[in-house]
Amino acid sequence: MRKQAIVIGLGQFGMALAESLSLKGMEVIAVDNNEDHVNLAKEFATRAMHFDATDSDALTRISPERRDVCVCAIGDDFKEGSIICTALLRQLGARRVVARANDALHERILKLVGAHEVVNPEKDFGERFANRLIHEQVVGELPLGKDLYLTEMKVPPAFVGRSLMDLAMPRRFGVTLVAIKRDREDKILLPRPETVLDERDLMLVVASRENIKSLLERF
Repeated sequence: MRKQAIVIGLGQFGMALAESLSLKGMEVIAVDNNEDHVNLAKEFATRAMHFDATDSDALTRISPERRDVCVCAIGDDFKEGSIICTALLRQLGARRVVARANDALHERILKLVGAHEVVNPEKDFGERFANRLIHEQVVGELPLGKDLYLTEMKVPPAFVGRSLMDLAMPRRFGVTLVAIKRDREDKILLPRPETVLDERDLMLVVASRENIKSLLERF
């Protein structure tokens, strides 16, 4: 059975999220109080519905308690609505509620009314992009938990031609290499002690931002 999601609020973030979930095979119910946004979502969503998500009766009709995840992606122009919607989803028995916040206070309130997870897309992207601007060798990163990231990065020049055993990255830098993207062979390699790094490789490493920063500034 396909997983099911409700995405409420079809601004730029909510629309992109709903479309991405649909492309990845989820059944998506897309909801907004703007009919034009709903009409756009009809192109990819399983169902696209036009109603006010602060109306408990309307929310009840889409059975949030039966869905795998409910996302309240209502934008910054209606913080009160996002708080009410999040609280209603929890009251209606939603198993997992993810809410979008716009600032620290909004995040705290959303957690208080029951959101299982709160995201701030603009803040998260800004932090990741700043890291890429500061360190040109960082291609991208994905947060894994508290101050732990999966970072895709170019091979530092000093590492080229050296084996992983010789580099001893976990011991010397607190950085764990989990995979290597070898563009010249178009494949992913699992690291082995004898693996020698190439200048065209991309390393996928798990470490704190501080350890990544320390490694890059050293080399």
